[in-house]
Amino acid sequence: MTSLRVYDMASNITRRITRAVRFKMNSGIYTALSIASFVVCSTGIGFSQTQHYRYADPDQYFLPSPVRSVSTVPSNGDVNPYGVAFISRSFLSGAGPLRSGDILVSNFNNHNNLQGTGTTIVRIPASGSAPSVFFQGTAPLGLSTGLATLQYGLVLVCNLPTLDGTANTAKAGSLLVINNRGQLIQTITSEQINGPWDMTVIDRGDRASAFFANAIDGTVSRIDFAVSEKGLTKLGHYTIASGFQHQPDPAALFDAPTGLVYDANHDTLYVASTLDNAIFAVPDAVKRNSSDGPGFVIYDDPTHLHGALAMAEAPNGHLLVTNNDVINADPNQPSEIVEFTKDGNFVKEIPVDPNLGGSFGLAVQVKDNGTATLAAVDDNTATITIWTLED
Repeated sequence: MTSLRVYDMASNITRRITRAVRFKMNSGIYTALSIASFVVCSTGIGFSQTQHYRYADPDQYFLPSPVRSVSTVPSNGDVNPYGVAFISRSFLSGAGPLRSGDILVSNFNNHNNLQGTGTTIVRIPASGSAPSVFFQGTAPLGLSTGLATLQYGLVLVCNLPTLDGTANTAKAGSLLVINNRGQLIQTITSEQINGPWDMTVIDRGDRASAFFANAIDGTVSRIDFAVSEKGLTKLGHYTIASGFQHQPDPAALFDAPTGLVYDANHDTLYVASTLDNAIFAVPDAVKRNSSDGPGFVIYDDPTHLHGALAMAEAPNGHLLVTNNDVINADPNQPSEIVEFTKDGNFVKEIPVDPNLGGSFGLAVQVKDNGTATLAAVDDNTATITIWTLED
């Protein structure tokens, strides 16, 4: 028998390995695992479906079949799934359809594949039943990667609309506030919302802060809100980081700052900047009311980064970032999710699609029973793939 070193996470949730057997084959040493729960180990995240699989290098996993792979195309034909968000246990579902563990996906393109014209959010039920349309707005809309939920039963989605699918007609956009029944109740605009490409939210119950990555001017902003079941009331708005490279791009609409992850323990906002092809850290993210530039680079890796895009935090504290495959593209590393530590050490790559340009939005949810789930969209196939994680 062999064992994997298990870290004690802040949540103090016990993870277990049910079996690990080391054996030797002609091609080298392999490890066979049968894992029924989320395991935390030094090699980074892996994937499980309570089945056997093998890997030759402890930092390079061969993935088992995903738990689910589901189409994100709604009845109106919207494509290019971008944003991904889980419904948590604390979400007030009320009379609406959303339940804990459901996944929401926002669509950026319409049925003609015009960028910045998608109007729908699709619900992927945790129960395994068929996807359905949770929200359908009225054009002009372009629902981007910025998608989040609040405990009060609200869904927030960023809107970066275009008239013809090109950056020439892109508008500053807005933040849409949708209730738990899929009804639009507010449209929030601000000078701090300027092409909202992605968003992350700190949910404190009756208070919330939303961070926006703005594609049109290459800034990151924060808006503080009071929250109730009736909606949001703006308390303050600030530009907290600036100077990220940004430009129009016919293949991606914009190359600009995108993925955002907030680290509450250190009041640090991590920013994935596509055109800079690097990950930045912005300190004092909640306290600061002005910009000192883009922050400082924590991860600069042209070997594995090919246009850093959407970003999420894994339960082991590592960061997961997708590649847009427009910047520094490598056909040998298409549509990858890259895992790395917050001090800038590469851990591994996780394939999403065998072709370039597939990986975009992703999200991670840790459940009370210690299991964790990763959901990642594939732009090429207009699907979302869902795995159970072992770490």
